[in-house]
Amino acid sequence: MTTNIKTFEDFRETFFAFRLPRILLTALDLQLFTVMDTKSWTIKNLAKTLGVSERGLEILCRNLASAGLLQKRGFRYSSERVGRQFLNKHSPLYRGSYLQLMCQQWDNWNSLTQAVKTGHPVEEKEPETPSYRHAFTWAMHERSLDAARQVANQVDFTSATSLLDVGGGPGTYALEFLAKNPKMTATILDRPAALDVARDIAKTRRQGKRLSYQAADFLIDPIHGKYDVIWISNVIHIFSPSTNKKFFRRLRTHLNPRGRILIQDTFLSDKQSIRPAEANLFAVTMLLFTESGNTYSLADVHEWLKKTGYKNPGILTLKKGTGDWDGILIQAHG
Repeated sequence: MTTNIKTFEDFRETFFAFRLPRILLTALDLQLFTVMDTKSWTIKNLAKTLGVSERGLEILCRNLASAGLLQKRGFRYSSERVGRQFLNKHSPLYRGSYLQLMCQQWDNWNSLTQAVKTGHPVEEKEPETPSYRHAFTWAMHERSLDAARQVANQVDFTSATSLLDVGGGPGTYALEFLAKNPKMTATILDRPAALDVARDIAKTRRQGKRLSYQAADFLIDPIHGKYDVIWISNVIHIFSPSTNKKFFRRLRTHLNPRGRILIQDTFLSDKQSIRPAEANLFAVTMLLFTESGNTYSLADVHEWLKKTGYKNPGILTLKKGTGDWDGILIQAHG
């Protein structure tokens, strides 16, 4: 899909980019990759098993093969690696919670015109039930598995003995940081339902014994302790600039002397705040799902940190293709 529309052909190509995502959603709706598992199928046998038409399935599978998710040999189809590993419920690497979250957003994006008109999310209030938070937290764990490992391999925490993961959800990042830094302890600060998931995951990891938990709404509830590092990943885009400044000011009182704050998010990086395109697209997600969220420029966040008392805000750039978003972290000292 082109991200720089200069001609009507560019416009047409971009407009019709919805076709492949809709094909992928249908494959997930049918649980196609789970049914196929590791076997090779004819269209006739697969259609009978799925309870769908042969004509429809043949066209669907042809497109999935074109996209690299299926392999076609003669008259038989089988899953390629991504389908077998991540889209198949029988696989230990299945990303089911995150896939469910992605599928749910299709209908929400259909309400974008309404959200632009009103300036409010498509639902009056987030369905903040324990079951929703539990499912969302698992989705975030599945989304962050690779990125957390990549960040932990590149950020130096050798001088730190304590870390607070604010809004850390499943503890995916905290566990990876602990794995790389055996002298460090970490605390996850989040809602109770999210921490239930974190505890379950921590039980499967040796370093989970060095993980502790604070159940709180980090904007209003008391925060306990002081830390060498405060880690904030994918949090500030939920809130308005004024809320983020209050948030930063509050967190600074929980940093040890010479402690630092590290912020990971999707940042706008050019002078006009229109690039990268993915950061702007994610701002639409915030319009659809939050009352005041947005994506912000590196300059904005640096300014907020200075105004709330932090020193020497700067950028840590990870190796290309690693970490979350564009591999950019903002850091500052308390």
